Amino acid sequence: MTRFGDFQTLCSQVPSYTWCNLFYRQLQTNDPTVLTGLSQSAASAPVGVNPECGIPKVNTNGSLGNIANIIACGLSFFVIGALIYFTGRRKAAVGRIELRIFFVLYLLTLPFQLITSGSLLTQGSTALVALTAIQAGLVATLFWALLANAIVATQIVEDGTLSSIVPFSVLSVAFFVATTYISLDVGFTFTHVLGTSNPPQSINSIPLFVLTSIWPGVAALIYFGLMMYIVLGILNEIRPVWYYVIAGILFVLSQLDYFLLSKIICRGSSMKVDGSFIATILETACVVTLYFAWRGITEEDWDDNLYYPS
Repeated sequence: MTRFGDFQTLCSQVPSYTWCNLFYRQLQTNDPTVLTGLSQSAASAPVGVNPECGIPKVNTNGSLGNIANIIACGLSFFVIGALIYFTGRRKAAVGRIELRIFFVLYLLTLPFQLITSGSLLTQGSTALVALTAIQAGLVATLFWALLANAIVATQIVEDGTLSSIVPFSVLSVAFFVATTYISLDVGFTFTHVLGTSNPPQSINSIPLFVLTSIWPGVAALIYFGLMMYIVLGILNEIRPVWYYVIAGILFVLSQLDYFLLSKIICRGSSMKVDGSFIATILETACVVTLYFAWRGITEEDWDDNLYYPS
């Protein structure tokens, strides 16, 4: 019976599910007999734990790794880099500094995603576990930054000042350190409190599940709720709402593709690609749409007529 915090189904049914890298190392150390099928040989094993379909490690029978997602991450890196540049040019825009931090965090997740889900490193290797743990920390921090941008947009605190940046930064560090440590503990089993699954084959971690699966969804929902309130209730504007609606749809579609279609694509391509590259494209499109939504409710220069209420 599946319990809250179990990753067994996710790691076997969802190709390229990054957090499974942590559990592969855990099982390799504590009970390697659990690793069967595609996961039996670490030298060729795809991302996952006994996955029904997975892209073999690069150079295994001519495998190029998760080449489609590698390309998608690479192109997304340049797109987000451009957003960071254009955001910086809007000197008078509310939340400019906080939004750039959000974009930088998303930018940082891309090279880590490229490596940890790209079937480039050997499963169970120390490097793969460490990089996966850092990525988990970045993802949890990313969604705190998303939520923080909505809080800043309410003007409860003045954006770009110490009253905004200090709590923003402190909580960002807290999310990153806590999630990274928990992820490292899951992979390397430093302790038996957060690390080892019981029984091993359950590959269970409630803290990791909450921080990488529950928290992002909750943060995204609160963010969109707050932004709808600001745009409709305070600004009385309609056009920016459509940007947020489109961004929300893109985010949902990215998750549906990742969790429901990825295995179908993997099987249809004979384990050459999966749905992760589509999810990456949709997530990046979501982030780009959020930029245009923010651009629509802020002024660009100090000389512009005030649009956003102070």
